[in-house]
Amino acid sequence: MAEARTVTLRGNPLTLGGNEVKVGQAAPDFTVIDNNLQPVRLSDAKGKVIILSAVPSVDTPVCDKETRRFNEEAAKLSAGIEVWTISMDLPFAQKRWCGAAGVDRVKTLSDFRDRSFSQNYGVLITDGPLAGVDARAVFVVGKDGTIKHVEYVKEIANEPDYEAALKAAREAAGA
Repeated sequence: MAEARTVTLRGNPLTLGGNEVKVGQAAPDFTVIDNNLQPVRLSDAKGKVIILSAVPSVDTPVCDKETRRFNEEAAKLSAGIEVWTISMDLPFAQKRWCGAAGVDRVKTLSDFRDRSFSQNYGVLITDGPLAGVDARAVFVVGKDGTIKHVEYVKEIANEPDYEAALKAAREAAGA
């Protein structure tokens, strides 16, 4: 049996459920909900490079900072690269937050309905005070639908390695 995967919140371990993804494998498909309550599928983005940024909640300081940073970086990326921030926040909360934060280049998407992203990418926290939300992680999916970069951020209170994700996205786009 596989050993339980964990991350920490201020040093306290939290267990992750779902399937861990690895560089080189086919990106698991999933369906999430956009700010207009419409389904968005990863498979519909084939031919694009997608940076998937999983966060616990856009309404928390580190997630806010991370999503704003990816929004700034998205302005510098080529047209074939998109940044999707996925959380369990309801679409209404994401839409309100984006308006207040001026975030307009990152797609905020909610996995509240069927949790297919959280399960398929192994970011669902299954215990502790954050049970039911996503851990912080960043994935890059190439135009060919394979995983090009994976970072499960070990300490949820920390930001991801932006440069590593952006470099992988640029390389995947051929830029």
